[in-house]
Amino acid sequence: MQRPLTRKGKIRVQMEKRLQEASERGNVRVIVVRAGDFFGPGARNNWLSQGMIRPGEVPAEIRLPSASGVGHQFAYLPDVAATMIALLDIRDQLPPFATYHMAGYWDRDGAEIGRAIQRIVESHGGKKPKLKAFPWWLIRLAAPFNETLREMMEMRYLWQRAVRMENQQLRNVLGTEPNTPLETALACTLNSLGCLPGRA
Repeated sequence: MQRPLTRKGKIRVQMEKRLQEASERGNVRVIVVRAGDFFGPGARNNWLSQGMIRPGEVPAEIRLPSASGVGHQFAYLPDVAATMIALLDIRDQLPPFATYHMAGYWDRDGAEIGRAIQRIVESHGGKKPKLKAFPWWLIRLAAPFNETLREMMEMRYLWQRAVRMENQQLRNVLGTEPNTPLETALACTLNSLGCLPGRA
């Protein structure tokens, strides 16, 4: 059974519908790129830097939002930017309304990202951070008093069941998807956020 759309989901669907209608009238050309949860150098408005670790600190623990064993999709912002630029370079060859999904990184059990962060912190001379469950119970208690926390609760279902986007259509037009090795992407991100020993 399909889950009802959240408020943000409804807004996104309406916006895409209006863009598609405008492209059909010949007013605009549209490229939609969908990707997993973002992270990247200097980016702070995302799950990694707001929920899993704390910028400016070498992590002593990593809070994992996924239910145990549930996979989740992530995307590295420089790879997303490179994908968008590559699509813009061939925009005249694309349909007036084109939609593409990125594969990014598939964390198969909800803890692979956490284990990669552990390895990176240790490789830089730090103590291995502990993996802990994200405190959803606390978010639920505080959500009635905070809009951001209410929106987090609305999106919790994406951490409770696996939702995976395939990139076949993107590879059909680009030949490949820009993809930085996971540990390289995470190390660059952690370094920029001051989360590696000697940088915090």
